[in-house]
Amino acid sequence: MMITRFDPFREIAEMRERMEYFNKLINGAEGRMEEKGVDFIPSVNTREADDAYYIEVDLPGVKKENISIDVNENVLSISGSREIEEERKDDEFYRLESIYGKFERSFSLPEGVDVEKIEAEAKDGVLRVKIPKVQVVEKAPKKIEIK
Repeated sequence: MMITRFDPFREIAEMRERMEYFNKLINGAEGRMEEKGVDFIPSVNTREADDAYYIEVDLPGVKKENISIDVNENVLSISGSREIEEERKDDEFYRLESIYGKFERSFSLPEGVDVEKIEAEAKDGVLRVKIPKVQVVEKAPKKIEIK
């Protein structure tokens, strides 16, 4: 059995290192947002089916005219902005909880998708993007007759 000397500051030092690591992660994400001029990052759900990949982006209050979807070098980018329609100020009360401004999300597309047939629909504050897979037709082996 090995005897170690008790050091009350060791645990504090370990906790400090963990907090510094956590702060680097948070500051790194904020830095990327600032670099792109992004004000918020919308929530996204992704799933895969047999025929396609699906992306659902929560964009309540965003008009479809303010959304842009682009594919460049096998990266699908969804960007746009949410604008303040009406801001209400009262003498005793001022509060704005919704996030407004620019947003952007990017996704690396896997191989075997049909970029030309990507479809998107905005309904009830949710943008739904369908990315079809390329349909590979398997042909049966063919016997060649020698003459």
